[in-house]
Amino acid sequence: MSFSSNLLQATESQYKLTIIVPVYNEEDNIERLKTELLAYLKIASVPTKVLFVDDGSSDHSLPLIKDICNEHSEFSFIGFQQNCGLSSAIKAGFDAVDTELTGYIDADLQTTPTDFNLLITHIGQYDLITGVRVNRKDSLVKRASSKIANNIRRAFTHDGMDDTGCPLKIIRTDYAKRIPMFKGLHRFLPAMVLLQQGKIKQVPIQHFPRVAGKAKYGLSNRLWGPLMDCFAYLWMKKKYINYSIAQRSE
Repeated sequence: MSFSSNLLQATESQYKLTIIVPVYNEEDNIERLKTELLAYLKIASVPTKVLFVDDGSSDHSLPLIKDICNEHSEFSFIGFQQNCGLSSAIKAGFDAVDTELTGYIDADLQTTPTDFNLLITHIGQYDLITGVRVNRKDSLVKRASSKIANNIRRAFTHDGMDDTGCPLKIIRTDYAKRIPMFKGLHRFLPAMVLLQQGKIKQVPIQHFPRVAGKAKYGLSNRLWGPLMDCFAYLWMKKKYINYSIAQRSE
């Protein structure tokens, strides 16, 4: 089986949820990530598979991911030619997913896959469910900058969400595929679902300290970057095309 064509040979209709896992230089987390995801697949509320998106890692993340995908049919991967950023990795995942539902979790496992079961209970009434991290196990600076960024973003979007940067979400795939992604838009997924007249909800989830690897975001891209992205969002909101078809010819 070739790596490039390994987007799951199992019958696709048996799965309902695909979990996207963006990866960038996370070789120290891959084995633990495999263990946690395999454990979750056994208890998942709906039939679930996993899609790794390697964002041009320069360490051994991709070879380790390939090994996992060769050993387990529920896992597949996409590998970028170069580092493109988190929003690009999520966008590539959205484009590739072929199940009714799409999940997203970071490779650092500061959130746990088991909490997808908390989110998915609401999918009948909502089109996007995001976690909100309680008792965050981050540094004071990281918590403070995240709170400021969320307050700024919420003032622009009026989406009512407290923690859109939370790396644990479930979204209906048809909504995900209609999001016109740009760099930084991963922070605005709830707002983009609202632009489609969708319904969103946040659910408290667990949060854990990072035990391996290095954080990819610093103070500047937690505050300055999100502020600039807010103006991009306002431009997109003004230009966004949303329509529904009432009738069509037979």
